[in-house]
Amino acid sequence: MSSHRYFFRTKLIGLCFISGLIAPAMALAAEHEPLSLKAAPLFQIGKFSVTNSMLVSWIVALAVILFAQIATRNIKTIPTGAQNFWEWLVESLYNFLESIIGRELVQKTFWFFATIFIFILFTNWAGLIPGVGTVGWGHIDPAIGAFRIDRPLLRGANADLNMTSAMAVIFFGLWLIWALQANGIGGFLMHLFGPKGETSGVLKILMVVVFFLVGWLEIIGILFRPISLSFRLFGNIYAGESILDVMSHMVPFLAWLLPIPFYFLEILVGFVQALVFMLLTAIFTLLIAQHSPGEEAH
Repeated sequence: MSSHRYFFRTKLIGLCFISGLIAPAMALAAEHEPLSLKAAPLFQIGKFSVTNSMLVSWIVALAVILFAQIATRNIKTIPTGAQNFWEWLVESLYNFLESIIGRELVQKTFWFFATIFIFILFTNWAGLIPGVGTVGWGHIDPAIGAFRIDRPLLRGANADLNMTSAMAVIFFGLWLIWALQANGIGGFLMHLFGPKGETSGVLKILMVVVFFLVGWLEIIGILFRPISLSFRLFGNIYAGESILDVMSHMVPFLAWLLPIPFYFLEILVGFVQALVFMLLTAIFTLLIAQHSPGEEAH
């Protein structure tokens, strides 16, 4: 009986000790302001406001362009170093997309799908660089006795809904052009409203009415694609940055350790989200561009 009392008392003391550690940490996490949904403006160019997420997107785009230019400045028959990396990346993407959307379509659209994948991938990873979101303007918070960032100098570009929406809208415009090129105006309308399958008589009239109504549902679905594309990418990247932000403030003396496992997770998420965005845009393009039986079978 005394051993049971000793075990219970020891367990109670242990729980109190753990609670004493966790409670202040949770209180600190609750006091910490979450990552803002809006990108912070840095300066104005006339009426044009430049935000911290825009600055990151410009830096990443410039870095990728310079890296590609340096890698391909002196083309070698047997590639090495950076040239070998870019050739491997581009060739892998081309073969991957060709196996999904076919040779004819990939020749027309590869420039966009490859660009969007590479840009999203490096932008996602750039948001994980130490200093992004943690360097900027702020104030000393007396409650925690530490410096709190109010306006970060840099912010992950894809953690800004404006950025992901812009990419989705650009794709939607290109998708419309490719759809009209593949089908023509009449074929495009038939693709949306025309009856599918072989029918005759009264059933054919009924199917015309049904597919005409289904066509309007298809239009609604098409109009929602840019919204789903932009919110999917934004939501995943914003959630990842929010988790890293919370982990770095939950226990101050472990701020250097707790986010590390999540960094590796976000590296994987950054790659997966770039791949998902590229694949969805490619599949949407394939669905509207395939109109002959041979292409549908492929």
